[in-house]
Amino acid sequence: MTYRLFEGKVHASIYQRYRFTPPDEVKNIILQYLDKKKGQPHVLAVDLGCGTGQNSRLLAPHFQEVVGIDISECQLEEARAVPGYPNITYRKGTAEELPFPDGSVDLLTAASAAHWFDQTRFLAEASRALKPRGCMALLGFKNTRLSYHACGERLNHMYEEVKQVLLPYTNNQVAVCESKLEELYSAIPFPDKERIERIRVNSTISVRNLVGFIESWSMSQDYKRKDPQAAEDLLLNTQKRFLEEMGVMSPDTEIEQELEYFCVLASKPK
Repeated sequence: MTYRLFEGKVHASIYQRYRFTPPDEVKNIILQYLDKKKGQPHVLAVDLGCGTGQNSRLLAPHFQEVVGIDISECQLEEARAVPGYPNITYRKGTAEELPFPDGSVDLLTAASAAHWFDQTRFLAEASRALKPRGCMALLGFKNTRLSYHACGERLNHMYEEVKQVLLPYTNNQVAVCESKLEELYSAIPFPDKERIERIRVNSTISVRNLVGFIESWSMSQDYKRKDPQAAEDLLLNTQKRFLEEMGVMSPDTEIEQELEYFCVLASKPK
């Protein structure tokens, strides 16, 4: 089935502001794999479950054309509103019914989205739409580690507490992502496949944006819809606790962050 948890305008706006753009380290792994397995030219990349277009925009300089596909028109409106990417088009659709001819796609990718797909139908469409030696790249991240002077461990503890609050509301499909797409990886019918794990990426994030990311997360877990006041209280309290623990007043204060990415890669036989 197709899951429809991300369609509202408010949700789309929060995703645009706060969801993480995949890092260059992961993008480079994907492009190097595509170069190795298929080679140039890189004509068409299709970004499935593209949301507000963060991953689509990352791919745009490397392909003649990028098509982002998402089931939410509100998410696509946010993506289309970002200027400067004339080779990207966005279409409403699903990963299980791709609007492309047989053997026409160089790269199929999904960033933190493949766990929502109907596995059997998606893999059948991927096999049909990819060019010979075309590739799929399904990525996500699992662990988040925070650091700020001497209070990093306490911040990580508070972050884990928030995750525990959201746990009862977590959709079962999130567990698929937490397993690093293990079942989906096993089901990929192409002999040439690999899963790269523990791609550690360091960056900084403001307290404000971290809380915004938690808000986007609470919406995807359906917590905010089911108990909006509790969700609002959770966000306000989380920001307050972080600032107090850090001994600062500004929510724009930045924290060091380490994300651990994984990437499932596969190449269609010739």
